[in-house]
Amino acid sequence: MSAIPPLDDAAVLWSGERDGRPLLVLLHGYGSDERDLFALVPELPDGFAIASVRAPMEPPWPAPGHAWYALEGEGARDPEAVTQSAARFLEWLDAVGHEGPVGLLGFSQGGAVALQALRLVPDRFAFALNLSGYVAPGALAGDELLAESRPPVFWGRGTADTVIPEALIVHTTDWLPGHADLVGRIYPGLGHAVSPQELADVRVFLGKQLSALAAG
Repeated sequence: MSAIPPLDDAAVLWSGERDGRPLLVLLHGYGSDERDLFALVPELPDGFAIASVRAPMEPPWPAPGHAWYALEGEGARDPEAVTQSAARFLEWLDAVGHEGPVGLLGFSQGGAVALQALRLVPDRFAFALNLSGYVAPGALAGDELLAESRPPVFWGRGTADTVIPEALIVHTTDWLPGHADLVGRIYPGLGHAVSPQELADVRVFLGKQLSALAAG
């Protein structure tokens, strides 16, 4: 398995005031970049500072964009690689030095990395959203704490999504309810994408998190 390089801080896209607001970090999927999920910012609730980060690897040519871990060859979807990418993301977050609440929104690979980061340091994050992603198999040290604290997690996926292997979907379906206050949504006919209905559900979920954080 190749070593995961650090994140490129110069590639991060920012939106909103960074002082005094909760931070929402966007983690894109395989073959994409920081501009992808950043395009959703106008559709998200006001009240967050938003950072969209770039995954630290490049997929094999001729695939475009960037990746959090390999999807091809030996080590494809290796849970240890997911953990290493989550650790690299946490290094970047620590360097940012944001002291307030932090939430995560990831698509596909980015969703897996978001949940892996939540599992590594459960007390670091207020909530997470996993769009068309999964939970990596295997146990992590923070899993027991998650089972006790049960942070809010949104997991949405489409019935026509054939990108994530069925075994990982079954694992996620079994694992998430015991480790999170789960909001699960399944969208009929949706492939590996985000639909207007899912985006509306994401807005509702994020609005509730803002209200909960404001109430202390």
